[in-house]
Order: sequence, then C-alpha cells, then structure tokens
Amino acid sequence: MRKTDGGGRAGGVPGRTGMGERDVVLSVLANVSIGLLTSVLGGCLVWLWERGKHTRTLNRKGAFFGVRPGGTCLIVLGNKHDAPGAAHHRDVRATVELAMLAGELGCTVTVESDDFRGSNGDHTEFCVGGPLGGANARTAGHLSAHLPGVTFHPYGPEGDDSVAIEVAGQRYRFDPGNQSYAVVAKFTPQGFRRPIILVCGQSAVANQAAIHFLRREYAQVAARLATVERYCVLIKVSGITTYDYHRAEFVGDVTGAAFGDG
Repeated sequence: MRKTDGGGRAGGVPGRTGMGERDVVLSVLANVSIGLLTSVLGGCLVWLWERGKHTRTLNRKGAFFGVRPGGTCLIVLGNKHDAPGAAHHRDVRATVELAMLAGELGCTVTVESDDFRGSNGDHTEFCVGGPLGGANARTAGHLSAHLPGVTFHPYGPEGDDSVAIEVAGQRYRFDPGNQSYAVVAKFTPQGFRRPIILVCGQSAVANQAAIHFLRREYAQVAARLATVERYCVLIKVSGITTYDYHRAEFVGDVTGAAFGDG
C-alpha cells in the first residue's frame, strides 16, 4: 500500500500541482507586462519620431523665410495705390498670412507703415507692396539698393508695358483682373543682422497670392534654388476673376539677374 500523510495525500513532492499553476499565472502576467511595456515604448518612439519630423519641417520653413523660431518678425505694410495712409484690404490679408506663418514658428509680430526707416535690427523683415504709385516707399528703396536687375515699368496707357516687371530683358506683363506677377526676394544687407523678405507684386492680389503660395509650397521652391540664404523668384497668379489668389505658381529663379551677379 502507498503511504499517505496525515492529511491522507499520497506521498511525493508536496504542492507540486499548486506550484505549476502559479508558474502559469506568473508567466501570463510577465507576458502581459512585456506587451504593455513594448506598446508604451513603441508609442514613445512614434511620438518622438513625429515630434522630430515636425521640428525638422519647422526648421526648414524657418530657414527658407529667414525666421528664427521664437524670434520677432517685422512687417512693413504699404499703402493702397495713390491712397497714402490706407492699406489695401488684400495687403492686410497678406499680413494675416505672415502672422500665421510667424505663429507656426512661435514668433511674435510687429507691424510698421512704409515710412519706417533704418535697420530691421534683430527682426526678420517682411516688406509687402510694390514700389509704384507710392504703394511702398521702403520697397522702392530696397529694389534700388539691392536688386538693380529688377525694373518695374511705370503706369501707362492700356496695352503697353504698364506695370510690367522686367528681369534680364524679359518682361512680365500685367493683365488686370486676369494675371499678375510678384517678385519675392530674400537678402541680408551688409551690416544687417537679419534678412529682408521683399514681396512686391504688380497688384495687391499678387502680393497675397505669393505669400499664400510660398507658405504652402516653400519646400518645392527651395528645391529649385541654389541656396535659401539669398534668392529672388517670380510668382504668377492667373485666372483671378475665377480663382482669386488661389491659382498661383512658381515661374522661375531670377536670383543672378536680379542681384546683378556676374
């Protein structure tokens, strides 16, 4: 006969079956813990990667526009044509677009009129408005001093080169209500600490279109430039009566001709 202990159980290793159940429970708990830890680590890595991607995108956008995250942007707003002291509503909208850009980069904004003089200090300057008709006197000064290869033809009779932009012998004509061009240039004058972004179109809608387009398509444009430290590009907006400022496109890089290089 098999010996039994006082409790009547057969002899052998006491509690062997109980220990096996605990091992199973512990194994399940360990697997669950490892799964949870793996999920948490995976989520953290995805979050860090997305955060890094977002940071890289902002840095590239900041580099294109010459804006330092956390810095200050100075917007010099021009006048409505032949209406000193009154800004065109489209230039006001363009200013809102720039304020949104600054907000994306964590920057503050200060706005001045075109009679602002002197250096932009440690602020990246956005100078908005064409040089004709007293629209933006500071634009006219920037063009004269730094972009000798860009000419804005004066207003004239319908059908000629009125308001045409000329660069390297090529004339980009203004078709009121249908098609308009804007010059967008970035440069840092000698002795200045921060760059100037010049946005000067043949019309206020061209100014707005250029800023709206570049906010979205800066990477596409940057890929076509030799450097984003200094550039001059042409933006065209067409089908204005149908699409307003939304149908804008990159025309070309005219950096060399505009700055008189070579």
